[in-house]
Amino acid sequence: MDLNSLRPAEGSTKNRKRIARGTGSGRGGTSTRGHKGAKSRSGYKSKGGFEGGQMPLQRRVPKFGFTNPNRVEYKALNLDSLQELATKLNADTIDFNTLMENGFAQKNDLVKILGRGELTSKVNVSAHKFSSSAQAAIEKVGGTVTKL
Repeated sequence: MDLNSLRPAEGSTKNRKRIARGTGSGRGGTSTRGHKGAKSRSGYKSKGGFEGGQMPLQRRVPKFGFTNPNRVEYKALNLDSLQELATKLNADTIDFNTLMENGFAQKNDLVKILGRGELTSKVNVSAHKFSSSAQAAIEKVGGTVTKL
């Protein structure tokens, strides 16, 4: 078998409709576009969301909500991930550069350590923010917390 001998299965493909190729084709004349109007003409383009004069969905649905321009987004990182990283690297300090090198954060991220999971090894952690439960758990095993 060669690539040039491959053929689709019998009956699996159809010939495309050849529109505007004379009246004998059955699709000549108006070429399936109906009679007159903008949609029958070449170059026709409707506006996105236009519903033929009916009030469009985007205007029927009311506006709501508020986007706070001062919102600060933190990248969440839990204690179980910290424990996993500490055992993998066999490290006693985890700082922002360590998190970046191991794919837990990007250069412009702000990192917040959260309290899900369990921390068993003594780790000194530096991050931008800590939840109270995470801070308590880190200090309970003898580690330190440093805010950047």
